[in-house]
Amino acid sequence: MKRFRILVALFVIVVFSGLVFAVSEKGQEAMQKLMDGNKRFVSGTLAQKDLGAKKREELAKGQKPFATVLTCSDSRVPPELLFDQGLGDIFVVRVAGNVVDPIALGSIEYAAEHLGSPLVLILGHSKCGAVKATLESKGKPEGNIGAIVKKIIPAVDAAKKKGGTQDEILETAIKENVKNVYADVMKNSKIIPHLVEEGKLMIVAGEYDITTGKIEMIELPKIASAKGKH
Repeated sequence: MKRFRILVALFVIVVFSGLVFAVSEKGQEAMQKLMDGNKRFVSGTLAQKDLGAKKREELAKGQKPFATVLTCSDSRVPPELLFDQGLGDIFVVRVAGNVVDPIALGSIEYAAEHLGSPLVLILGHSKCGAVKATLESKGKPEGNIGAIVKKIIPAVDAAKKKGGTQDEILETAIKENVKNVYADVMKNSKIIPHLVEEGKLMIVAGEYDITTGKIEMIELPKIASAKGKH
């Protein structure tokens, strides 16, 4: 009986490991699809999109986006275009400064948990107006725009400490803000860290250059295990 239990336990571990690997592969494949699409966008050789009535009817039955993109509301940063994707391909969450509040976070959780999206890309962009406004702000931020500024201030403070020209500080702040958003997601969500830990979700980050059209990946800091979160 003991030997049987050991065999069963080993079988479960092997099966679970296989599932985790399969889901991790889905995340990698999703990222590759995004980057391939970005290459097409940069080169101007865009793929033909199915935007017809039949496609819309199919999507009316349900959606299965292969990736979730959290990015800025900036009119120069439309994810579907810069990743050369069509209807129903990516779940997009956009807010000035690509920061997260409970509503944005809930949107990401919905895509990951209920729609089964295996990838979350946190995407900042060059010359971000929200970060620039925070860098140039004087006094205490107020009102609804102030709520965005408060989210970005820690990134600006970190960038100022690193120093450099104004342009260099802005660029550093943009990257620091992306990293802080990632930390915010992992800290304030009960769902996302567990999905990551279980191998059901992959989170990556990048910066979009609004001049070249290219995406540069940003290395994310290591976050403590989600175990013990309730």
